[in-house]
Amino acid sequence: MTTQTPRHVLIAGAGIGGLTLACALRRAGHTVTVFERADALRWVGAGIIVQMNAAVALRRIGLSDAVAAAGASPTASAILRPSGATITRLPIQRLQQELGVPMTCLHRARLQGVLLEHAGSENVRLGLAVTGFRTDDHQVTVTLSDGSTVAGDVLVGADGLRSAVRSGLLGDAPLRYSGYTSWRGISPEVPSARPGHVSETWGRGARFGVVPIGFGQVYWYATLNAPPGGQDAPGTTRSRLQEVFRGWHAPIAELLAATPEDAIVRTDIHDRPPLQRWSHGRVTLLGDAAHPMTPNLGQGGCQAIEDAVVLSECLSTDADVTRALITYEQRRRERANQLVLRSWRLGQLAQMESPTGRFLRDSLFRLVPSGLAARGVRELVRSAG
Repeated sequence: MTTQTPRHVLIAGAGIGGLTLACALRRAGHTVTVFERADALRWVGAGIIVQMNAAVALRRIGLSDAVAAAGASPTASAILRPSGATITRLPIQRLQQELGVPMTCLHRARLQGVLLEHAGSENVRLGLAVTGFRTDDHQVTVTLSDGSTVAGDVLVGADGLRSAVRSGLLGDAPLRYSGYTSWRGISPEVPSARPGHVSETWGRGARFGVVPIGFGQVYWYATLNAPPGGQDAPGTTRSRLQEVFRGWHAPIAELLAATPEDAIVRTDIHDRPPLQRWSHGRVTLLGDAAHPMTPNLGQGGCQAIEDAVVLSECLSTDADVTRALITYEQRRRERANQLVLRSWRLGQLAQMESPTGRFLRDSLFRLVPSGLAARGVRELVRSAG
């Protein structure tokens, strides 16, 4: 700590970004209060890959080892065709060894559990959402969903894609629909799944991802081009996915068969065009509230982690709150916004339906040397430091 006095930071949202920020701020000697609209932090059927760049950030706040112990480290990563033929591979195990930092695949709830332990559950107020705020030169006061108010030195909107703090700070703006929807599930390990092998398979306007997450579980996700707002009739989700991915390589059919119908979550994929401003006065945004991105690069949660660590550093080294938030925004904006754009473009390529377009795309990816792809990972990891 180099600021004269510890600050009281109010955080809207107990997702990955909000809890990571709480951990980092507590480690730096600040007081935090996290407001979460859900009345409990539940086990949602989804996984996450904490990429190596996010692990670099977690190492700065002493949490990299704890997160790594909560999941599994992959040994191979590939993009495949529905037949199982390889489009491209990434030497992920060698990169982890070379860079000296882990990549961890884990259940989101396990990551959330690690973060909650270090953030302190006593600092998280469940069943309360930030619905508004007002600021002056000395403090920010939030209004909560039960009508009560709480004052602090800083407010951070880490309340996700449909952030109330963002709306109050920047006004309402429509989401940008990607053109495809998604399904996610957690399956027990099946015989045809290869331990440590992470893959994404590209078909005609559809994809299927396989991510072993340790503890006898495999996280999977699927995407399909579809109009926005669609829903599956009750009891038909799994059978629909089995039809869409019929004939695709193992272990896809086994994973779907092993996942309970009511454990499959469907979500339309949205983002927002990048912003040049996230902060005003004593209020700022973090993670999806600031720069929501499609999941195609696996960087949404990872960039929220990076945001949290950098924001904590800025608040801990500058006695002026407004200046600290400006510095945070300057350090983070270009990197996060570039990833928003790159993720959007990759999604449009991966969801192609045209046979000619898919042939050209797959041919191009096959021609890219694995060393060039590895160089991109190295740059992302090294720049996170």
